[in-house]
Amino acid sequence: MTQKELGVAVIGAGRIGTLRARLAAKHPAVDFLAISDLDPARARALAEQTDADFYSGDNFKVIEHPEVNAVFVSTPEGEHAAPVRRALELGKPVLVEKPIALSLDDADAILDTLKHTKGLLRVGYSRRFKECFLRAKEQMIHGRLGKVVGGTARVYNSRAQAFAILKRDPHATPVLDVLTYYVDLMCWFLEGNPPVEVVARGQHGIFKEAGYGAHDVTWAIVTLADGAVLNFGVSYALPSRYPTLGQSDRVELLGTEGTMLIDDDHMDHVLYSEKGIPHAYVPDHQVNMAFLGSNTAGDWAVGDFWGPLGNETRAWLDHLVTGNPTVHTTPEQARINLETTIAIERAVATGRPVRLPLET
Repeated sequence: MTQKELGVAVIGAGRIGTLRARLAAKHPAVDFLAISDLDPARARALAEQTDADFYSGDNFKVIEHPEVNAVFVSTPEGEHAAPVRRALELGKPVLVEKPIALSLDDADAILDTLKHTKGLLRVGYSRRFKECFLRAKEQMIHGRLGKVVGGTARVYNSRAQAFAILKRDPHATPVLDVLTYYVDLMCWFLEGNPPVEVVARGQHGIFKEAGYGAHDVTWAIVTLADGAVLNFGVSYALPSRYPTLGQSDRVELLGTEGTMLIDDDHMDHVLYSEKGIPHAYVPDHQVNMAFLGSNTAGDWAVGDFWGPLGNETRAWLDHLVTGNPTVHTTPEQARINLETTIAIERAVATGRPVRLPLET
């Protein structure tokens, strides 16, 4: 059996931090668990739920704890930089939630600290750990499509979840916070072939009327360095009772020697219940019909958590123990993802093509 040797800190006791902490508490290599949240009551509640060894309302106090030697940063998107940089300065490996930041300045500050400390940092793009996308990557490794000339990736969700995200951080738009997953997937599938130009359009409506700057729908054409053309689309404005419990998506790749179509809309497993089905992301929200399996992070079933975030968390802890290779997103790729999504929003705002890399 693996000897326990990890002291794990989870920074941020929200929904994702709670999942990370519960999964870390069950991992055989973790023998010390610490929780922090700027709301001490929430930190205490999660510590009690996971039988953590230490908790605090001070993020740095937990990161700096001598028993901690690995850190999850699960704070809101705009608050990643400070805890990530502090952990790296102390020589502690970090897995931070996507996106790496909401601004290029914050992303660059993190990368500068990483370069100075020569630390270990990866970014939690958990879609990489969904089985259909892992299988797709394997086909790309074997080159079964030949040269990829184009493709598409689109993702839908209900406005109920979009409002929950925007209330947490109005800058975490569907493009920066969600479409980034699919930019990351396409860049992973087409590794070494970065985006160089973006053309995009968006449509205001529901979110603008509610006081947010996010678009109801955004579509972008992204050209890669070798000329391949990718179509990205996102709408998080579907009716609040729409049956998806998370991301309903479709990914397609077109090559000179093959094509790959990945149907991830989850319409293959439908549940209707007069009792109502709770939404994992939005408290006090439920639907009568649900696409089971559409919860982005995964699902609790028979006492354990299954799905992309569970796979990702366990793989990261395994990596820290064994040193075996991992497919977690590098911070350099995460910056490309951020820059590309910023370019999409800039192209929507200006109505003109945007070249990458962006001019600072």
